[in-house]
Amino acid sequence: MEEQKNETTNDTTPKVIGIGGIFFFSDNPEQTREWYAKNLGLDVNQWGSTFESRNINNPDEINSLQWSPFKTGSEYFAPSKKEFMINYRVRNIEGLVDQLKENGVTVLDEIATYDYGKFVHIMDSEGNKIELWEETVN
Repeated sequence: MEEQKNETTNDTTPKVIGIGGIFFFSDNPEQTREWYAKNLGLDVNQWGSTFESRNINNPDEINSLQWSPFKTGSEYFAPSKKEFMINYRVRNIEGLVDQLKENGVTVLDEIATYDYGKFVHIMDSEGNKIELWEETVN
C-alpha cells in the first residue's frame, strides 16, 4: 500500500488533479464579496475567498481553491461568452499543453509563470474558457 502511495505522489502524468478556482461575473464584485462574507461567512479579500483542503493521498499537501467574482463583461473570460470560468489544478502543465495541441484543442496563450504557479488558457468544445494552473511546490 505504501509503495502505491509513493508512486502516485511521484506521478508526472499530465492531467487535471483538482479544481483550482471558480470565477463568475457579478454586476458589483465588491458588494457580492461583502454579501458572501456577511451571509455565508466567507473570509474575503480583494480577489474573493480561498478554500483550503488536504490531499487525501498526501495529507501534508494543502490545496487551495480560489472563489472570485469578476466585474460583468470582464475581458479575462474572453473569448468565451459565458458568465463563468473554472480553473483546474493540473500536473505537468507543459506535457498537458502538448497533448491538448495534439488533440486539436484551442490553446489561447503561452504558459505564464509566476511565483505561485504556471497558467495557460484553453477553450473547451462548448466555448468555455478554461484556466489551467500548476501550483508552485515549495
